[in-house]
Amino acid sequence: MSSLSLAVRDSATMLRRNLLHARRYPSLTLNLLLTPIMLLLLFVYIFGDAMSAGLTGGVPDRSAYLAYLVPGLLLMTIGSTTIGTAVSVSNDMSEGIIARFRTMAIHRPSVLVGHVVGSVLQSVASVVLVGAVAVALGFRSVDATALEWLAALGLLVLFSLALTWIAVGMGLVSPNAEAASNNAMPLILLPLLSSAFTPVDSMPGWFRPIAEYQPFTPAIETLRGLLLGGEIGANGWLAAGWCVGLTVLGYVWATARFNQDPR
Repeated sequence: MSSLSLAVRDSATMLRRNLLHARRYPSLTLNLLLTPIMLLLLFVYIFGDAMSAGLTGGVPDRSAYLAYLVPGLLLMTIGSTTIGTAVSVSNDMSEGIIARFRTMAIHRPSVLVGHVVGSVLQSVASVVLVGAVAVALGFRSVDATALEWLAALGLLVLFSLALTWIAVGMGLVSPNAEAASNNAMPLILLPLLSSAFTPVDSMPGWFRPIAEYQPFTPAIETLRGLLLGGEIGANGWLAAGWCVGLTVLGYVWATARFNQDPR
């Protein structure tokens, strides 16, 4: 059997292991999903009229704000889900299972690949669930073509891959699950400092660069353009650049830390 075949086989085994863990212990994923769903309900039904007035020239329109809100919350869902990956990786490192894997004749990177692929699949499933809740509340994307839907799905998968590698690195450097959860909190906090809930133009001048030049804002604006028919401009290239850059950074960081064998 070739080295490539061995790598694929061992990665598939590790993926199956992580998916079984997620199925047997769904509470972590469900708890992380509650954050974007609760924010969706809160901002639509409690703040919807007030927030939509700023988008529609003073006329309250919850449906307009729902359409504005959903792309940001879909990406926030990915950030929430990947926190579970950081916790899972940290648990593997601290409980000794990784040390056992190191003594076995398996493809070494397959341990991380299993976590990454499993996390991406969970993120996509979580996005579908939050999207279904949004549709139940009245969200519609009638102007998007099939190609635009595919591009939106591709962006969500790429963004999930990028954040997952970063989360894996955070899990590897954390001494325990609690620290991993805390270290990964920026993956939830950054969307709150982006254009997810309010346009960047409405923010104070000193704060706009923080909101504008971070990975979530161009990804959110690109997703809005694809699903709602708005202008994408340079946001598409910025979002793709952030995805590639974060993926490479997370991969190099995670693999280097994993190969150090610190525990």
